[in-house]
Parts: sequence; C-alpha cells; structure tokens
Amino acid sequence: MVGYAFMGLAHSQGWRNARSFFDPELTPDLVAIAGRDGAAAAEMARRFDWQHVETDWRALVARVDVDVVDICTPGDTHAEIAIAALEAGKHVLCEKPLANTVDEARRMAEAAERAAANGIRSMVGFTYRRVPAIAFARQLVQEGRIGEIRHVRAQYLQDWLVDPESPLTWRLEKERAGSGALGDIGAHIIDLTHFITGERITGVSATTETFVKERPVAGSVKGLSASAQDGGARGAVTVDDAAIFIARLSGGGLGTFEATRFATGRKNSIRLELNGSRGSLAFDFEDMNVLHLHDASVDARESGFTKITVTEPSHPYVENWWPAGHGLGYEHGFTHQAADLVDAIARGVDPTPSFADGLAVQEVLAAVETSAASRSAWTAIDPPAGAQP
Repeated sequence: MVGYAFMGLAHSQGWRNARSFFDPELTPDLVAIAGRDGAAAAEMARRFDWQHVETDWRALVARVDVDVVDICTPGDTHAEIAIAALEAGKHVLCEKPLANTVDEARRMAEAAERAAANGIRSMVGFTYRRVPAIAFARQLVQEGRIGEIRHVRAQYLQDWLVDPESPLTWRLEKERAGSGALGDIGAHIIDLTHFITGERITGVSATTETFVKERPVAGSVKGLSASAQDGGARGAVTVDDAAIFIARLSGGGLGTFEATRFATGRKNSIRLELNGSRGSLAFDFEDMNVLHLHDASVDARESGFTKITVTEPSHPYVENWWPAGHGLGYEHGFTHQAADLVDAIARGVDPTPSFADGLAVQEVLAAVETSAASRSAWTAIDPPAGAQP
C-alpha cells in the first residue's frame, strides 16, 4: 500500500478484515507500506502488522513479494504510480477519483487494458458501491422494481470547511487534488448514479463556488517559502468549495447533483433518490443500513415508502457479518472492496469499478468544470469505450 493517512487507515483495516471475515480463496498478506514520512508509515505498519516499510513507492512496486499495489495517495500521484505498477505486472487498487485530469485517467485506463490482456487486474476505490443498502438498490433497479428511471437526486454534504480559519491542506490545492468538493465527494455520487441506474450521465449544466478564497497555511504548501508558512501566512484556495449541476442520463431521465463541504451540520450525508415509472428508492448514508422503497403498484390506500432494514443474510455482503439487525458501518465497505478484488484475482475476472469506469466519472467531472467556467453552458459527454456501469 502506498499512503498511510485517512485512506491508508481505512484500507489497512479493509485488507485485514477481508481475510478474517470472507475467507477468500487467496489470502491477502500485508507485505509492505510506503510513505515519504518513514516514521508515520512505520506507525501504520505497527498498528496493522504491515511487515515492511518503504519510503519510496518505486521500491515497493519493485518488490518481488508484492502482487497487489493499493494506492491511497493524493490524486496528482495516481497516474504515475498506477501505470508503473501495472507495467510491473502488479494488480492495482486506486483510490478515487481515478486521476486529476481526463488525460491522466485515459492513460491509466489504457494501461489497465494492456495489463488485463496479461491477467493483471485493476479497480477504482468507489467504496460506497459496497454499502449493502446501495448494492441492494442496484439489484432492485436491475429487477425492474421501479421501472424506467425518470429522476435521480444525488447529494453529498459535508461541513468540515465551514470555518474560514480551517487550514489550507493539499485537498484545497488544485495542483494536487484536481478539484475540490466536486472530485473529492461529487465523484462518489456520479459513480453511484452510474452504478445503481446502469446508465451514464450524457451532459451537464453546472455552477461551482469557492466561498473562502484564502486560508491559513498549514504544513508544506507548494509555492510558499518556509518562512511564509511559519509566519501566519494565508494561501489561496484554488479548488471549488461546492458544485451543483443538472444532468441528463442515457436512458432519458434527468438528474440533479450537489456536492459541498459547506453544508453546516452535515458530516457525511450521501442522499440518493431515484424516481421511476413503477416506484422510487431513497437512501441516506446517515442511516446507512436502511433503504426506502415505494412500490407504485400497491393499493393507493396503503401506498408510501417502505423502510427496509438491509441486515438480512440474503442482502449483499451481510451474511459474512453479524446476525440480522446488527448494523454495519463506514469501515465495512473497505472490507467488501478488498474481498471483491481478491475474489476477482482468484477467479481470473476483471473487477468493478474498472479504470474505464473511473475514466467515465472523470469525463463528468471535467464537463462540470467546463460548464461552470462557461456560465453554466450545456456540456455534452461522450462516454469512454469499454466502460460498464
């Protein structure tokens, strides 16, 4: 694994629990963790029993005892690490969004396609696909339970940047993060829409805003001297704080999307609602073990949304965990992700979401930025070849 911060912590637990709860045909062995801060990487290794520590990701990729490379670094490093690992014959799991630009994502997808011809697998870490209630929502749509999709409403709401004195970090630098709320959290609701509906976003009209233009400098920020960083300097925020866009789906339906890190009081709220010709589905991550289903065929006297507690052994992923009614949490998606990737490698099949799927999301992100920069002009999107919802 390359990286040891927030995602490194979540992925480490996922790898460890995948072998404990899912009994995979191949057993993940936590061989080596890499990070530029050797002490921080060593601490993560201690906590999760990673066997070795590297301070250069190239040394990790070159190790003959490494079969899978898991990339948990900022977006500006994804393309270089992933392509090098694939060309070295390593399977790759890469955090989302796949890259910082469409060009980088396309090169990664092309490298993944070449590697797949030699049995090398790759996957993007859109972990929310593996929340049991979301996976069950996809099943219901595939079964035709809500009919033709007419509307999608998708929001990802956080508030961790509401305070204007929150420090400037790499997530607020376009050079490193690619975009702000749009790519950081908006990418998730774009992918979830593709995943649940089985359709693609084909065009957008968008607007973005940066509410706080400058923030106190914290740590190493590119473009500022050490003296400036130690002297109470403020640095420019170069990404969006919020993005809102309308969209059209490939099946003819309409979508509204909102991604913000300024929704005061919302910590990690992912809200999805799909309205179809035969019914509707609604989900909120703040109540993540529940899915609401409306069946329009029910007698009007009894109609309404039915609350489904998604904790039965027959629901996706749940049989490997606790008795019915014992809910799962945020961390379980990372275990499901690791188990799915190991299973795909063992069976010799390509896992999803693929790098082509990640490229499809990147195309939407780019279209949103293009539209927002053009006074919300309608911007069409041509899905990349090979992407599978």
